Amino acid sequence: VPLDPSACRVEGCAAMAEPSAKKARSEFFPSISKIQFEGPQSINPLAFKYYQPDEVIMGKKMRDWCRFAVSWWHTFNGQMGTDPFSNVKTHLRPWDVDGSMDTFLTRVDVAFEFFTKLGVDYYCFHDVDVAPQGSSLQEFQSNLDVISDKLLSKQKETGVKLLWATQNLFSHPRYKDGAATSPNFDSFAYGCAQTKKMLDVGKKLDADTHVFWGGREGFATALNTKVKSELDHLATFLKMAVAYKKKIGFKAQFTIEPKAREPTAHQYDYDAQTVIGFLYQHGLENEFKVNIEPNHTTLAGHVYEHDLRMASAVGMLGSIDCNAGQPYLGWDTDEFPSDPRKCLLSMLIVVEQGGIAPGGNNFDCKLRRESTDIEDMFIAHIGGMDCLARGLIGACKLVQEGLMKKALEARYSSWSATELAKKVEDGKATLEEIEAYALKTSEPKTSSGKQEYLEQLINRYI
Repeated sequence: VPLDPSACRVEGCAAMAEPSAKKARSEFFPSISKIQFEGPQSINPLAFKYYQPDEVIMGKKMRDWCRFAVSWWHTFNGQMGTDPFSNVKTHLRPWDVDGSMDTFLTRVDVAFEFFTKLGVDYYCFHDVDVAPQGSSLQEFQSNLDVISDKLLSKQKETGVKLLWATQNLFSHPRYKDGAATSPNFDSFAYGCAQTKKMLDVGKKLDADTHVFWGGREGFATALNTKVKSELDHLATFLKMAVAYKKKIGFKAQFTIEPKAREPTAHQYDYDAQTVIGFLYQHGLENEFKVNIEPNHTTLAGHVYEHDLRMASAVGMLGSIDCNAGQPYLGWDTDEFPSDPRKCLLSMLIVVEQGGIAPGGNNFDCKLRRESTDIEDMFIAHIGGMDCLARGLIGACKLVQEGLMKKALEARYSSWSATELAKKVEDGKATLEEIEAYALKTSEPKTSSGKQEYLEQLINRYI
């Protein structure tokens, strides 16, 4: 079903020209041309205002700084346009015919046309997003073989790559109490089998990373929970995944995605520092990094970019699910990023650590239930890509001009002004010699933290 060109009533929307009969037969988005850059003055909703993939900024192409990916589950899995208050979807797509293998295979064609017209380099998916589960684990694995064959073919045809694929261990009723932390060993075993299969699929499709999100790894009440046993089982599960990854020669970076709550009342992977502490406790700090979703960060009571900053500070920021939420709501709304200030602060962290590869910026975002036009799929992703690209441009300018760095160096200048301070940083000082220094030193002088100056300085780069 081709788009109605009259549905785009925004001035400058030239990409919605009347499709030819030939295009209508061969394309799923016949009225959408490949998205082009038109610059900040453009009012065309189907054009980039800031994102120029091959523009070089601070030594990298913009596409290499951003590494944008589309999430399959929010875009093509046939359940779009639902919410907790209605299972009746409002996003009606002509290719979503039924739950058959033919429909799943058709979605692959739809997705790769979307990727190429949008101009993203990567995509991500869970196993259940791309293949029917069938009536048994064996049938599900067979279906994944068929689908992954086609995915591999489309990757070779288009040049679009897999950022990551993972196992959904939270939707099926068998995982109502978790998977790696389930009190039921058979559920644990099924989770291990799904994970093994997706590691095989990831290697087959040459994924750059592999994300573990413990959707139901946690508890609703501690009264029926052996917390230590569950945490030990989770660690064992992750160690087995590492061992199998190495056995098959899969080179992807493993990451864990923190989330404070939802669907359980308490998630074991509460926030970045909780996950990082768990990894160090179990000797997994060299095998995993963290995949940060800012909407999850705000659910933990932190500001938007907090977990990005804390993970990056200790060299553990591996990838990003770049979405947004409403801080006054208590659930995960998975909105497209649209706040230039938040995007600047997020991309500043990426720039300061030298990039996000082999991870990326995956749009773990969904259209609002009220946004029902097919063109909204493009408009939303264009807006998110532009917002992050705008943030990247500002972040690079901020770093290059060096005003924030100068302010930080001034604030911490005493740590480079004395030999004893340097000795402390090297871990070679003793408490006794620092006491001796303090006893002969005048009362420390106070100096301004310049918070208001720095907050206004950031606005200069938005």
